[in-house]
Amino acid sequence: MKFFTLLSILALAASVRAETTLTMTGVHNCCGSCAKGITKAGMSVGSDVTVTVPDKGTTVTIVSKKKGDAKKAAEAIIAAGYYGKIEGEESANKPAVAAKPEAKMTKATVSGVHLCCKKCEIAAADAVKTVAGITKTDIVAKATSFTVEGEFTKSELVAALNAAGFAGDIK
Repeated sequence: MKFFTLLSILALAASVRAETTLTMTGVHNCCGSCAKGITKAGMSVGSDVTVTVPDKGTTVTIVSKKKGDAKKAAEAIIAAGYYGKIEGEESANKPAVAAKPEAKMTKATVSGVHLCCKKCEIAAADAVKTVAGITKTDIVAKATSFTVEGEFTKSELVAALNAAGFAGDIK
């Protein structure tokens, strides 16, 4: 009986030290600079976090000794201008349903989207083109922000950018 209790305690201790793995899918990653940016952002949380980004893949794997640090790494990647669905947290990635219709915007500035190269520029521009009502944009590679004009909602623009693997701040 004592042996069984000891084994149970050891098993519990091992599970407490188990690593947490989060997988982000659909992340924009078209080149080595994107991969480096994703890795740098995720690793900024601390040395207990490992971020694996395949070259030109859309899946990012985050491994950490603490679940909280893994989530912080995912949040840091999103804050760096990349977006991905976090496996197992689909409901957390969906925007809340508005009680009343969202007001249309005629102009918005989008900042923080990762635009390191021409491929990023094209991918972001293609995403923005999918939003009905947008008539003008000035997206260019290496820019820190861009504007969009037309008649659209913020949630439509966010959804289009997220679908392409990008995140940003829209004002």
